[in-house]
Amino acid sequence: QWIDSGNRTCPITKLPLSENPSLIPNHALRSLISNFAHVSPKESSRPRTQQEHSQSQSQALISTLVSRFSSNASKLESLSRLVRLTKRDSLIRRKVTESGAVRAALDCVDSGNQVLQEKSLSLLLNLSLEDDNKVGLVADGVIRRIVTVLRVGSPDCKAIAATLLTSLAVVEVNKATIGSYPDAISALVSLLRVGNDRERKESATALYALCSFPDN
Repeated sequence: QWIDSGNRTCPITKLPLSENPSLIPNHALRSLISNFAHVSPKESSRPRTQQEHSQSQSQALISTLVSRFSSNASKLESLSRLVRLTKRDSLIRRKVTESGAVRAALDCVDSGNQVLQEKSLSLLLNLSLEDDNKVGLVADGVIRRIVTVLRVGSPDCKAIAATLLTSLAVVEVNKATIGSYPDAISALVSLLRVGNDRERKESATALYALCSFPDN
């Protein structure tokens, strides 16, 4: 439908598509969606598993994080617990992404509060472990925040920001987007020159990942 409407850009990244884009049906994903949509309602009567408990807990944490009325202390507590949950649970990573919490995490990166910034970057790093999230995070504006942190953040935040770039650069289109962003590569090079051991290691790894794309 997107192509038939005359669009010639990617609906997520806004990058131009080829003149005659080749569309490949993902039958495996369609089958999974179909199966998921027809799960028996009887399953809802079984006892809650540990995973379901974690998902229920994550919803309360997400609500606190996205609320305009939450204090910084409350947001920090929610971020800390979400970091622990998303580190090991793919379903919760997807739940957090779909809930709109990414925007709240990005706002925390912009807050100027060093502790909030570090925890929100850690959460974004965990979310980026899902391949489906990598392009979405870039589309949401995470690169601008990362570059700012690489320039003026604390040492720990700079290291996490560089690691996040490495994770995002797994996707080929992101390598191009990151490389074309003003100061992204130069900020990593600067960190490689003057950072501490951890900062230099993470910035070198990010540069290595980005430079597999020829234009970078």
